[in-house]
Amino acid sequence: MTAPPPSPAASDNLAPAVGRSPEKPCAIAPAIRTEILARLAAIEAAHEVRILYACESGSRGWGFASPDSDYDVRFLYVHPLAWYLRVRAQRDVIEQPISGDLDINGWELRKALGLLGKGNATLIEWLDSPIVYRADPVFLAALRAAARRLHRPERSFHHYLHMARGNARAYLGGERVRLKKYLYVLRPLLATCWVEQGRGPAPMRFETLVETLIDEPALRAAIAELLRCKRAVGEAEYGAPLPLLNAFIERELLRLESVTLPAKVSSDGTELDRLLFETVLRVTGEMA
Repeated sequence: MTAPPPSPAASDNLAPAVGRSPEKPCAIAPAIRTEILARLAAIEAAHEVRILYACESGSRGWGFASPDSDYDVRFLYVHPLAWYLRVRAQRDVIEQPISGDLDINGWELRKALGLLGKGNATLIEWLDSPIVYRADPVFLAALRAAARRLHRPERSFHHYLHMARGNARAYLGGERVRLKKYLYVLRPLLATCWVEQGRGPAPMRFETLVETLIDEPALRAAIAELLRCKRAVGEAEYGAPLPLLNAFIERELLRLESVTLPAKVSSDGTELDRLLFETVLRVTGEMA
């Protein structure tokens, strides 16, 4: 089913997103990009924050957007120093009402770093997004380095396996199936296999997972056809169940149930504390 695991050196890699030439399915129309950048600038002004990183998540980041897919923009932001010197805890997310097909939300830096220390797979995925709208290069390099060192494989493994199992149970049991739901099962399932094989943090792009892990020609062809349909039709498109994919999903879910990854010793937080301290001081100076 899958290719052999990589060498130890390869498993320590977290592919950079900034500077990578986006593949065609990832391309964002210039007018949409301009609007997103304007929304991010407006958020900074309204909340008196600095956005350090903003990327596309969801189906566009994964590489299988439909023509009517939303734009799921996620960002990390930091306040000036005074915000961090208050006794009472402050709100640590910025959530914008969905406007048309734009869904824009962000996490405050201290919240994000705390989640990274706990092995949050979603945040690590954002750092590998092929679509980046904003990036502070100093901060992003430091955050990616921390993500490589602090990756918790056992946490990612359980996160993805739980997601794959839950989505399969919820969406693939009927006589008619929303085609996009196969991808919402296959992506976390393959991410689970990626982590199981010791390859490091799972990449965001679905096709990277498929090209690396799937070596059965018939299965590859079925997934390629599924991707073609997903990119060509609307989000709500239904179809008959796909027996080949169902058999693969059932087989891998059953196999993975008996797999246990050893727990990695958690960090004491020193590295993340330092990143928070240095970033807040630097950005405060730049915003003064």
